[in-house]
Amino acid sequence: MTADHSTRPGAIITSSRRGIIKATGGLAAILALGKAPAFAQAQPRKMDFAHINAPPESAAVWFDWFSKQVTSRTNGELQVTFHGSTLLAKEMDIMNAVKAGNIAIGNPAGASATVFPEMGVFLVPYLISSYDQAYKMFNGTVGDQLDKTFQQKYGLKTLCFFDYGFRHFWNNRRPIVEPKDLRGLKMRAQLSKIFADTINGLGGVAVPMAWSEVITAAQQGVIDGADLPVVNMVPLKAYEVSKYFSMTFHNYAPTVNTMNLGIWNSLKPEHQKLFLDLSRAAQEGIRKDTESVDNLAAAKAQLEPRGMAVNAADLGAFKKAAQEKIWPAYQKQYAEMWDVVVKNAG
Repeated sequence: MTADHSTRPGAIITSSRRGIIKATGGLAAILALGKAPAFAQAQPRKMDFAHINAPPESAAVWFDWFSKQVTSRTNGELQVTFHGSTLLAKEMDIMNAVKAGNIAIGNPAGASATVFPEMGVFLVPYLISSYDQAYKMFNGTVGDQLDKTFQQKYGLKTLCFFDYGFRHFWNNRRPIVEPKDLRGLKMRAQLSKIFADTINGLGGVAVPMAWSEVITAAQQGVIDGADLPVVNMVPLKAYEVSKYFSMTFHNYAPTVNTMNLGIWNSLKPEHQKLFLDLSRAAQEGIRKDTESVDNLAAAKAQLEPRGMAVNAADLGAFKKAAQEKIWPAYQKQYAEMWDVVVKNAG
């Protein structure tokens, strides 16, 4: 594939990185060049950070940056090595390794609700309707409570919550404007029941599979398509195996970057603070790059030159279908947290 330096996420993120460092007031002392905390030199401690995808995938770019920053700002006392798709190839393998302490840092990417059932409510289609609603929860009391729960139940420390933005359908068969357009389409679903329920409830045929299998499955006709946020269509090369991209905004899919709790507790307090500060900066970078392309005009600019047709969808019709066919069971399952999510929408 010929590199497109004007639209590739690496180019966008390089610019955003400068902006986020300038704009992140509380982090300026840490992020400004030449103003890193002075840590005493000690025997290097090596840590591995596993992620399902490599740069230029949006989160991978920022987590690679995070790893290099930790290493640099501790003067090599902590040496964090980022592994994008090179250490472990499946989300569940990564999380099992982090829980066991074989890997220091990792995340479940799109399989967050499989690892953490507590996060399932946030994936219900159209329940979260804006980025502001989501950020208020995950950078507030909801995120704090989830962090405590994950430490107690799973032995994992939350470094930051992040996302790839709202998800949209892509496929080889036809534009998807209304739920009826999904009928008969075999669509890959992420490895969590709510994603399969979303596709089935909106009219498609869910085919659960790990991301590592998706491109091959689309090439071979095992699936007709899948869903992705705009920001990852180019880095993950989904445009090479699809013709139509439909802006349905059907799932906001948050996930969480975690660290083995034992390793976290073994860090010096000043290193713990550095990890959290740099994680927040990475979170802001991911969010900025995600939001900047999550609109019809930006999607057209990125995907139509690569041979895809991009269309708007009838969001009212999709939300109505979700409310009727998907919401009732999940509202009962997540009764307490459901009210919290709705309250934060105001």
